[in-house]
Amino acid sequence: MDDDLANVAPGQSAGQPHESGETRPDGSDGSFRSGFIAVLGRPNVGKSTLVNRLVGQKVSIVSDHPQTTRRRISGVVNGPTFQVVLLDLPGFQRPFDTLTRRMQAAIDTALAEVDGALFVLSAAEPIGGGDRFIANALTASSLPSVVVLNKVDAVPARTLPDKLQRARELVGGQDVWPVSALRGEGLNELIVELAAALPPGPRYFPVGQTSDQPLHQLVAELIREKALQLTREEVPHAIAVEIESLEEIRQRSLVEIDAHIVVEHDSQKAILIGKNGAVVKAIGTAARREIEAILGVRVFLGLRVKVRRHWRRDEGYVERQL
Repeated sequence: MDDDLANVAPGQSAGQPHESGETRPDGSDGSFRSGFIAVLGRPNVGKSTLVNRLVGQKVSIVSDHPQTTRRRISGVVNGPTFQVVLLDLPGFQRPFDTLTRRMQAAIDTALAEVDGALFVLSAAEPIGGGDRFIANALTASSLPSVVVLNKVDAVPARTLPDKLQRARELVGGQDVWPVSALRGEGLNELIVELAAALPPGPRYFPVGQTSDQPLHQLVAELIREKALQLTREEVPHAIAVEIESLEEIRQRSLVEIDAHIVVEHDSQKAILIGKNGAVVKAIGTAARREIEAILGVRVFLGLRVKVRRHWRRDEGYVERQL
């Protein structure tokens, strides 16, 4: 099946396609701005929710568990005079196994390649060592950066001025934008600020394309998201998803998918399956509904759970997961 189906039924982006008489979309007149923005922050500050909101469609999975984002995922925001490509990166953390070392390497590589950075702080958490580490890394990189204080909906309004002041102090007095990715508040102003930070350039992606993520990867991530949402605290970090087959049956407007949820231990497998298969059935149902909503066709999803012991220490396997 063609991976381009990942772009079927895109959501609304922050702007409209180029029309005659407006800025030239190739950037040749110097007024069209485009580039790549690394989205940085501690785990669980709401980076993926923010990227999805800005793009207007889910391109990155969301969970309350740290380490949800494992790979660099591009989300594209189109406007009449700009194209912002957001790179949703894993949260900054101390590497402790092959998986997290590779995640950290993805961040380091991205910082060397992007045109700017979006630094996400959380109003719901005090500023910590991870935030200071990122602030120092951005200062050392000299990248143009925009700083947001997310989750302002989660704190009393009277505390917001103090939280914003502390955030400004962290970034040397730089402006900090209060936003709520969950409610979609403050995002129109934010995307204008991000576009202004970019250099003149071309459209890197066609209007309407919201991500560079292949369909099989998107499907695997959606399954992993539902598994994270429906399992206990001790399981999520050990979950991987393998897509065994993905086939479009055009005459029936159907996509057939066979996939494995992979864990490291038999006890984790038992949790994922649940009593009489209840948990894995719930994961499959939730994932199927979301995949159908994105693709706009019926989906048959066959889902099984298997054990691959200590897969997070296996360089080759981790490479395939990232």
